[in-house]
Amino acid sequence: MADFIAAIDQGTTSTRCMVFDRDGHEAGRHQLEHEQLLPRAGWVEHDPVEIWQRTGEVVQGALRAAGIEAADVAALGLTNQRETTVLWNRSTGRPVHNAIVWQDTRTDRIAAALEQDGRGETIRRKAGIPPATYFAAGKAQWILENVDGVRADAEAGEVLFGTIDTWLLWNLTGGTDGGVHVTDVTNASRTMLMDLETLDWDDELLSFFDIPRSMLPAIASSSPSEPYGSTRADGPFGAEIEIRGILGDQQAAMVGQVCLEAGEAKNTYGTGNFLLLNTGEELVRSESGLLSTVCYRFGEDKPVYALEGSIAVTGSAVQWLRDQLGLISSAEESETLARQVPDNGGVYFVPAFSGLFAPYWRSDARGAIVGLSRFNTRAHIARAALEAICYQSRDVVEAMEADSGVHLDVLKVDGGITANELCMQLQADILGVEVSKPVVAETTALGAAYAAGLSSGFWSGTDELREQWREDRRWRPEQAEDDRQAGYATWKKAVDRTLDWVDLS
Repeated sequence: MADFIAAIDQGTTSTRCMVFDRDGHEAGRHQLEHEQLLPRAGWVEHDPVEIWQRTGEVVQGALRAAGIEAADVAALGLTNQRETTVLWNRSTGRPVHNAIVWQDTRTDRIAAALEQDGRGETIRRKAGIPPATYFAAGKAQWILENVDGVRADAEAGEVLFGTIDTWLLWNLTGGTDGGVHVTDVTNASRTMLMDLETLDWDDELLSFFDIPRSMLPAIASSSPSEPYGSTRADGPFGAEIEIRGILGDQQAAMVGQVCLEAGEAKNTYGTGNFLLLNTGEELVRSESGLLSTVCYRFGEDKPVYALEGSIAVTGSAVQWLRDQLGLISSAEESETLARQVPDNGGVYFVPAFSGLFAPYWRSDARGAIVGLSRFNTRAHIARAALEAICYQSRDVVEAMEADSGVHLDVLKVDGGITANELCMQLQADILGVEVSKPVVAETTALGAAYAAGLSSGFWSGTDELREQWREDRRWRPEQAEDDRQAGYATWKKAVDRTLDWVDLS
């Protein structure tokens, strides 16, 4: 009897495979980083072939770590960095260009043109998102327009489009030998090409980007009644395993946190921050700079929607302190260093390296550290970086409350930065809301496993998943209300200093 579910979690900086037992406990994992390619300012790329190779390696490593064989795995789920875009040749299986990562800003003029001529409103109405460098369609358009021969091959039906889930699924199920070309509704909702109400590709939106419909994958449920396909016996698992769940990483975290009722919210702290609020079967149109998106769809049920605040740079700002500035030698040192000072010393750090995402959507913004004096030390900068994570999350919470009328009593959190206890205390203080971390912090992989397990009958239903959720730690606000509001007001001044830096005309 197969007593485990496996999940491949393909993220911005690394790929991991995790194995879970019937109680939702981790049985084994393996994780490997991949190279961040930065060919010029504002450009961020990944090698899709390297990601596929890493996927094979982490699958084998996770099975070894769990002490099991492929035959012990009941089903496989996939979760992925969402908007990162791959185009590849149908016949050869080779990418026509490196994957363009969600953080990449090379499509800023494409997005600006859509906004200026009024098409942006159509994109908002149909796709629930604004024209921005963040999303996949502009990236695909850029490749079609800038890589020799790709446009002609695409028109001839020889080029396939996908976000990373689609690229991995296609390769896992055979690639050039019968690979399945499918995505799920959550990833499709991040392209600017899917109508949120019909859950299908929209011809008008496709025309805005001049993308042939033949390139696009079929759109399926996040947890389908039938498997998307099975892994090949000659693939990484060495056996045929049904693939039964696909969720974009932030929607996967919602499922992993069991935020399955309207009004429940979570914040994932990774390369960026992503705060989602479940709005149930109601598609809420944001008036405050948030995204309307598909949260998940199970089987043939109606889709469940969410409001999302996407923040481009949070954890990656800490990486920047380490890798580019050399202020710290490890991410963990950011907490140790920041604790050396009682406050930020008047320093505010707005890490608008890729412009500002929600709720501002300003691709003309760039990063700034403001309020510096000779009094300040690297400890103040480290503390300001942690505060920036929390202030950006407050920006989103304020917008979310304005759109939904829902006031959070507690914020569920997950992701790597939740190991930083100072950062989580700062988050509780800056929000004025209790912050709760689950026992299983890697909820993206768990959510993908849950989707696959529900589809395959491994778990009986969502009630069983709710019973598995356990709290590990809770942080309560300690800051005085006047100090909280004063700090936030100064943060807003700092944000203003980053605007209008890049000329997009």
